[in-house]
Amino acid sequence: MQDVPVLKVVVGGEGTVGKTSLIRRYCQGKFEASRVATIGVDFQTQLVKLPEKTVKLSIWDMAGQDRFQVIRGGFYRGSRASALVYDVSQAETFAQLGKWRDEIIRVVAAEPFVVVGNKTDLNRVQSADEARAFANSIGAEYLETSALTGEGVATLFETLARLAVGQ
Repeated sequence: MQDVPVLKVVVGGEGTVGKTSLIRRYCQGKFEASRVATIGVDFQTQLVKLPEKTVKLSIWDMAGQDRFQVIRGGFYRGSRASALVYDVSQAETFAQLGKWRDEIIRVVAAEPFVVVGNKTDLNRVQSADEARAFANSIGAEYLETSALTGEGVATLFETLARLAVGQ
């Protein structure tokens, strides 16, 4: 049997942007409207079939609250790619993405990123063009998702897998 490489990826962003909901939608195929905030860090694993091979993603869900910033740094070590997630209905969550990127690259200097506008099922207040421009400025791809409907969720994790593999 062929060995399946395990690749660590990180999902970061402010609390309430839907990081845990995105991960649960992808790994478990379900959405929970009411959630308790992640404490510290959580992770799940999922096989991802890329055109050239299958990989196992170890998906690390970082708590978004400032009080957990002190412990998050240690959990970035060994990651191969990161998603910077914001809520399209809350502009202030987008404004914090630079802080999240800086926090991650202090630990993993050459980290590839994907910028993710989540909650597209809600009323948008954050411009997709501005978010796309931010993604371009840091050399990242830009995607939009809805954990509620599942739109774009598979593409997000396939993109993270592709970035983690180095393609």
